[in-house]
This record gives sequence, structure tokens and C-alpha cells, in this order.
Amino acid sequence: MASVSVRQALKSFGSTKILHGVDVEIADGEFVVLVGPSGCGKSTLLRMIAGLENISGGEIAIGGRVVNRVPPKDRDIAMVFQNYALYPHMTVRENMAFSMKLAKAPREIMDEEVNRAAKILGLDALLDRYPRQLSGGQRQRVAMGRAIVRHPQVFLFDEPLSNLDAKLRVQMRSEIRELQLRLATTTIYVTHDQIEAMTMADQIVVMNGGRIEQAGAPLALYDRPANTFVAGFIGSPAMNLIPGQVADGGFRAEGGALLPLPPGASTRATTYGIRPEHLSLAEDGIEARLVVVEPTGSETQVAMRIAETPLTGAFRERVAGRMGDSIRVKPDLSLVHLFGPDGQRV
Repeated sequence: MASVSVRQALKSFGSTKILHGVDVEIADGEFVVLVGPSGCGKSTLLRMIAGLENISGGEIAIGGRVVNRVPPKDRDIAMVFQNYALYPHMTVRENMAFSMKLAKAPREIMDEEVNRAAKILGLDALLDRYPRQLSGGQRQRVAMGRAIVRHPQVFLFDEPLSNLDAKLRVQMRSEIRELQLRLATTTIYVTHDQIEAMTMADQIVVMNGGRIEQAGAPLALYDRPANTFVAGFIGSPAMNLIPGQVADGGFRAEGGALLPLPPGASTRATTYGIRPEHLSLAEDGIEARLVVVEPTGSETQVAMRIAETPLTGAFRERVAGRMGDSIRVKPDLSLVHLFGPDGQRV
């Protein structure tokens, strides 16, 4: 097992800069998720840690050893790819044992390690099948098994669940997290899905435009986002971010709504943030007009307007009504987020 340190990492392709001085500290045994929109640089950073991309500047250390010029095979890492990268002409057993075979490990050791990994992953009955005979979830388990048998210092996952259907994604993210806790191996996981990040990570690193916007524990990012980008990216449904200004004893939104402010709120605020789940139905609340009601079973998501200000709510109660009907909603003032003109929290 090993810690991973990324210090002022730079990456350029020609004159195009991809990463702009990224700093990340990952403790031994920690599960860290790199999350952000497509093109933010998260997969490039992962590939740099793996040695599949050269670093243009800065330093990457694994277990205290700087690996900038160390080839991938000597970094003691194992990577699981989005497309599984299994050899179609090899059985599950042969795919899992391939790296050990290249290392000329004794046959009995290979069999022992493959059988151990297969038992952990529930692949015992599939060892003699070929990848074409497996489901997507089974192929992903084989790719994970191939990584496990190497006993690496660090696991790297590059969007491993993006090719799976929604139900299987939920199941597999639970299995990956359980596996990581059992093996206690340092893990770096890349995804654009913030639900995966929230449910799996010890630490989330939110990236945007080749920079880190915020890093921390999942609930810390949810409760106190540093800026409007993190506020809008972490949480589902997304936080309501309403532009306007402090005026008239509250926050006057550009769409005309007057929203209540918590005591001592900064007068510098130009964006009012409230999560949909932190709105409640209340007789003494603000009048809103329904636009769309979406019952999901466990909750009801409601698109509405206060004056001309759009707002999304998520309620445990079942909301009945049609477009244009009125309801009254109330924000929890202890959970209001305010941001200044630069998008930073105030």
C-alpha cells in the first residue's frame, strides 16, 4: 500500500494546456474520486499517475518515490479501464493470470492468486469462459480480478461503470467500494457521475478546466461548497443558484422573487443557493406556480416559478397539481448558501 502525492502537476499537448498546477494528496489506503465534467482533465491526471501520459511539469510520487520518469510497469499500480480491455481469445482464468504469466510466476502461485480473486469477485464458475460469453458486469469483475492478482500499491479506475445499465451501476459501485475496504488498497477513481463520487469516496476532488475547484469529504463538499461550480455540480437534483442582490430586506432575484435571508447574511451576495431538498411545503411560505410535477416514488420533484424566478424543489410529500396551480414553499434558512460576484462563498 502507498500514498500518492501530486505536486504542481502540469500537462500540455503542444500549446494547449490541459492541467494547470494540480496538487492532490492521497493517504495510504484512501479511496479518492476525481470528478468533473467531460474535458476537465481528470482522466489525463489519472493516466499521468499511471505513467500512460508524460508529465509536463511538477511531480508525482507513489509511496514517497518520485515516478515522473518511471515506466508504467515499474510503478506498482493496476488500472481498470472503461472498456475492460480483456483479451477476447483468452479465458477468464487466462486474462486474470496474464500479468503474472509475463512476470514468469510459478504456475501454482498463479492458480492460487486467480482462485483467490475469483472467490472474492464471485467468478468461480466463470473461469473457463471467454469474454464474449460474459455480461458487462461480469467482464468488469474480470478486469478487477486481473488488477487484484497483482497486489498493487495503488488501484486506478477510469470511469469503469459508464458502459453498464443504471441498475448494474448501483450494484457494481457497491461491490467496488466493498472490495476496496476489504483489500485496504489506495484507490483513485475517475468519474463524471457525482452520485458515484458521493457514495464511494473518502475524499472527492472536484476538477474543472484543468484545475481543482475543491477537495474534501463528500458531505463537506455537499454542506459547504466553496463556489458556485461545486455547489451546482455536487448534489442531485442540482442546487438552485439564483442571481440577484441583497435588497428590500431579503434577496431580490433577477426574476423578481424576494427570498428570505439568514440573520447576518453578507450584503455582498449576488447568488442565492438553496438545495431542492431544503425547501419545504408551508402555509406561511412564498407563493409559487407549478410548472412540472415529477413523482419518483420516494419523493416528488417539482419545477416551479416564484414571480419569474425558476426554482426546483424535492419533497417527501406527494404534490398534486397542474401547471399554473399555486403552492407555498419555504427555504430552510440555516441551509442557504450565498456566493459573491466572483462565484466564491461569502
